[in-house]
Amino acid sequence: MASIKRALISVSDKRGLGDFAKGLSRFKVAILSTGGTAQALRESGLTVEDVSHYTGFPEMLDGRVKTLHPRIHGGLLGRRSIPAHVNKMKEHGIEPIDMVVVNLYPFEATIAKAGCTLEDAIENIDIGGPAMIRSAAKNYPDVTVVIDPDDYQIVLDEMERSGGAVSAETNFRLAKKVFQNTSRYDGAIANYLGSLSDGKKDIFPDTISLQFVKAYGLRYGENPHQKGAFYRELSISEPCVAGAILLQGKELSYNNILDADSALETVKEFEETTVVIIKHTNPCGVARSTQSLADAYRRAQSCDPVSAFGGIVALNRTVDAETAQAIISIFTEVVIAPGYSDEAKRIFSAKKDLRLLEVPFTAGYRAQGLDMKKVVGGMLIQERDLGKLDDIRRCKVVTTRQPTAEEYRALEFGWKICKHVKSNAIVYATPDQTIGIGAGQMSRIDSSKIAVLKAQFPIKGTVMASDAMFPFRDSVDEAAKAGATAIIQPGGSIRDDEVIKAANEASLAMLFTGMRHFRH
Repeated sequence: MASIKRALISVSDKRGLGDFAKGLSRFKVAILSTGGTAQALRESGLTVEDVSHYTGFPEMLDGRVKTLHPRIHGGLLGRRSIPAHVNKMKEHGIEPIDMVVVNLYPFEATIAKAGCTLEDAIENIDIGGPAMIRSAAKNYPDVTVVIDPDDYQIVLDEMERSGGAVSAETNFRLAKKVFQNTSRYDGAIANYLGSLSDGKKDIFPDTISLQFVKAYGLRYGENPHQKGAFYRELSISEPCVAGAILLQGKELSYNNILDADSALETVKEFEETTVVIIKHTNPCGVARSTQSLADAYRRAQSCDPVSAFGGIVALNRTVDAETAQAIISIFTEVVIAPGYSDEAKRIFSAKKDLRLLEVPFTAGYRAQGLDMKKVVGGMLIQERDLGKLDDIRRCKVVTTRQPTAEEYRALEFGWKICKHVKSNAIVYATPDQTIGIGAGQMSRIDSSKIAVLKAQFPIKGTVMASDAMFPFRDSVDEAAKAGATAIIQPGGSIRDDEVIKAANEASLAMLFTGMRHFRH
């Protein structure tokens, strides 16, 4: 175990600093420090030696050079178990430094501020800090490195148990944290600087560095012969599966997570009481209700009861007992909602394997971020598809007949769902319920026919939503034949005139959104 006799402390984040330093002083640890940290420690009543006094070299260049010195890095990198290192350190008057307590200049917080200039960003690139903690981490058998205030008490507790020493196991864990942190830090700098060109900022930098934290291992990946794990982003700012709390049930599988994400992202489209049921990342039933959450669930489940078996259910309201009872009436893999009543939890507890996920819907959250898809040898990166229609009545009506008020409601409902269906996507809907969904076919007419085939209720009187333009009039003819009365689609086909003509011939109303929602 590494016995702690001398510590170098220099932190930007001063949370818990005084108590930690006082804890070190109980073990008669000599403290070296710099600048504002040294002042804060002295104000806490501690004796501190300035690094400039220890090195015999003043801080200079506005503090840019203060710890980059052989007496610092020699004291960190010298291996106590190698006589040649020990002798060389003595020859040059280098004392061992057994602990480094450092966190870095807040570069990421700085560039996140509105109006941050390049000069501000550059001045918040830490040089000495990363050098020190990397030196200490490299020599982890002899040096303890603490970069996170949340680790202060863990270190003090171990020193208390061991009489002032820290184990190699703890030092290795802390060292790993250093290299993970500096990797992220350097990545953030590279991402920021790489995004700047000719005074402008590009959301896609020259190179991109990403860091995720392993949340847990999975039993397997998409199939049993594939290994898998789930990683989270370091900070989560909106309701999402990555931030969900597992209240009960078996551990989530790879496919559970994919499907739960699809379900949650679909239900987030709606402010009204809404339920979404997902199977293999596609909605198989969606409904909203002004009566109750249970009513919305029953209507969603009735859209395609065969596909709903073994599905994932997302709800945007707290689940009550009536809804819970309805959900457990068929086999369900995952339920995800903002919350659950105590009675609902009791009802769900009868199904031990059912995964119950809680994702609080924080008010006023802002959806943001990038969408990434890995391909062999590369990565596709794009902005997330957050496109919405601010007012459906501002969409262009291209047919002779205008939509009715009820058709407008149904068109808006169907369009929101269509966005989350794999392309080619066709959705038949009423104002509050999906009737037929055709997903992921190689031709749009096949999706149109499948949507009719899957319908559990008459298509007559519904509307059709299409995620992309119609290349031919055949899907419009199919909608008319099935009894739909209105269509919403992006438009933009070279055969738009032919498609509009087909709609007029069938007395259909048709809107062009000018926005496409391909989903691969």
